[in-house]
Amino acid sequence: MTIALTGAAGNLGRLVAERLIAATDPSQVVLITRRPEVVADLVALGATARPADFTKPDTLPAAFAGVDRLLIISADDVGTRLPGQLAAIEAAKQAGVGHLFYTSVTNPVAENPAGVVPSHQATEEAMAASGLRWTALRNNLYSEFQVPTIQQAAASGSLVTNAGAGLTSYVTRTDCAAAAAGALLHPDPAQVYDISGPAGVSTRDLADLAAGLRGGSVEVVDVSDEQYVAGLVAAGLPEPVAGLLASFGTATREGFMDLTTSAVKDLTGQDPTPLSAVVD
Repeated sequence: MTIALTGAAGNLGRLVAERLIAATDPSQVVLITRRPEVVADLVALGATARPADFTKPDTLPAAFAGVDRLLIISADDVGTRLPGQLAAIEAAKQAGVGHLFYTSVTNPVAENPAGVVPSHQATEEAMAASGLRWTALRNNLYSEFQVPTIQQAAASGSLVTNAGAGLTSYVTRTDCAAAAAGALLHPDPAQVYDISGPAGVSTRDLADLAAGLRGGSVEVVDVSDEQYVAGLVAAGLPEPVAGLLASFGTATREGFMDLTTSAVKDLTGQDPTPLSAVVD
């Protein structure tokens, strides 16, 4: 069975590729990337690299040729990634790919205010309409992205948030990669896996982790969405980026990120990593 993944030179893609190469015949692993030279070390282990670019749809059918299972790793450019992802699904259909996998997000529904949701929802809908077998790997928010927030709170003594009393089941990128590899190698994968950490985490929990670094108390300061965006802009972030970050707090406050499952253990045999282990 030939397994391919896009974005193989990226942070998540490389971790998935390493897992696949270790767990199966490397000659059956195809690394699709705009930068084949970056995965030369993985090619040396027996994998194959193929160049392709979502912004150049004519490069995709050849890259997907002969592939049984294809993982489409969602692109980083949130505002512009959808056309390329839709092109990848169409190219996969043309190439005769047997089963599509896609890295999505928790609760990709229209009501979810997280700024990444529209492109994820549309991509999942396109997979469903493609006629191919498909699986969505709905990753919760990355634990690693919380480390700077916790460090900043430790330094200042306050954690400013628009997430209210909501919970997020933060999951490490490594656990997401291991789960993706497990799904790709599963004999009969489910249509949806909600990939989460071991428990929902509140802003008070984040502040307590910051307090451990600080060696003293850390206050939680609740602000509105508008105040949160204004604070990020004042700190130097572009307004679109500030709005995107604030949207995750809104989604958390409204309960969309509070989903804890056993998917990581089901797919990998290992318990998911707690956020505290990433901070420590």
